[in-house]
Amino acid sequence: MLQQGDVIIKKGVVKGKKLKHLTLAKGEKTGHHHTITQGDAELYEHKGTLFLKVLSEKATLTHQEHKLIEIPQGDYEIGIVREYDHFAEEARNVQD
Repeated sequence: MLQQGDVIIKKGVVKGKKLKHLTLAKGEKTGHHHTITQGDAELYEHKGTLFLKVLSEKATLTHQEHKLIEIPQGDYEIGIVREYDHFAEEARNVQD
């Protein structure tokens, strides 16, 4: 499993509709984004979940405030880190 900020990348089975971009997540407040900038990859979406297929030996995930991450060739499911608010008694996605 890999993580860059609030984005989690774990091995998975790619499914869904192929997207025309390679942005895994966008910041809600800053406009920053987690995007594949190098390597050959495809991004898919199925029922609100993103899946990444890295076709080249590796792909580089870039974000304006985090270190680059190299993702090895393979199939991945993309998730967002969640936090639990004990006062509101609810879980929510961490905002980047």
